Amino acid sequence: MRLMFDRRLVYHFDFVLMLLMLAIVSFGTVSVYSADYDPASSRGAIFAARQAMWATFGAVGALVMVSFDYRKLERYAYLAYAGGLALLLAVPVIGSTTNGSKRWLDFGVFSLQPSEMMKLALIIVLARYFHRTMRPEGLRLRDLAVPVLLSVPPIGLILAQPDLGTAGVFCFVVASMVVLAGPSPKTWAILGGAALAVLPALPYLVSHLKPYQLKRIETFLNPELDPLGAGYHVIQSKIAIGSGGFYGKGFLHGTQNQLHFLPEQHTDFIFSVFSEEWGFVGAIVLISLYLALMMRGLVVVGRAKERFGALLAFGVLSNVLWQAVINLGMTTGMLPVVGITLPFFSYGGSSLVTLMAGLGLVINVNMRRFSKDRIPNF
Repeated sequence: MRLMFDRRLVYHFDFVLMLLMLAIVSFGTVSVYSADYDPASSRGAIFAARQAMWATFGAVGALVMVSFDYRKLERYAYLAYAGGLALLLAVPVIGSTTNGSKRWLDFGVFSLQPSEMMKLALIIVLARYFHRTMRPEGLRLRDLAVPVLLSVPPIGLILAQPDLGTAGVFCFVVASMVVLAGPSPKTWAILGGAALAVLPALPYLVSHLKPYQLKRIETFLNPELDPLGAGYHVIQSKIAIGSGGFYGKGFLHGTQNQLHFLPEQHTDFIFSVFSEEWGFVGAIVLISLYLALMMRGLVVVGRAKERFGALLAFGVLSNVLWQAVINLGMTTGMLPVVGITLPFFSYGGSSLVTLMAGLGLVINVNMRRFSKDRIPNF
């Protein structure tokens, strides 16, 4: 029996999207090496080697994600959601604590950050729900009850870790998918009215923030209030970016980084390391790569064959977009520091593998936009 291979799958494989992702990952791996470079030790090489290893796993994950019809994920959406939620529930029980936050599950050989897996699981389950809850007049307010109920448990568990930045990304991703799903004009009016009604309660909500969270807001408004404490990160980051000038100081020649003035230089503030070494030109090139990746991804969303694929691809892209916006905003002092890494770029295994696998799903949607095979509903 001869196996039939559909050549259209290869023809519609988005090599441009894959190459854009790999370009960002490559720049990130080089920057990870530079961020922890020490002539007296091999620390930088070790971190870069690990990042390259995770990038390889991520590339494999992306290829796995394009190897099957993405529409089959509808069958297992709630199973994936339950699995992600179970991992999050395990964090407070057996998770390891780093820098005052309990976010990881330590398996000895590697550590896993369940919140990264949960992002993808929530995107899949929301894509399924909005795909099956389609109304010509738009979504009613009651139609948003299920997405809220699905989103509250993981967001609440992540806030308890505490991880305000990741919880914020979850909120933005859910909101983005709601916008694409299309609420009715009446629903928009109700949501807008509710948002206006909440405004007077903001002082009360701010007063109940944890001290370190309140300090971050204060130093965001004026970092010089605590230049050696809460404002230190932003001040040093802005100095690093500004000192890069137009062309940068050159690879491994960033003084803020090499003299260890820059905190969290291989994770949250790696953009500062990159900008100091490659300057304004390098920063524009990197941001252009992100913009090109987003625009290419939105083309996939626009020509997706059906609603589930469009929602799935858009959810993955919105995760990349909001994570990048928040990270770039906090490293340049335009947003409060909330501990968000730069997607595809910062050091980290769970995030990198999940993001690359997610982009594999976007490519999958593009590959199968011609398919007429029906996937039975369950």
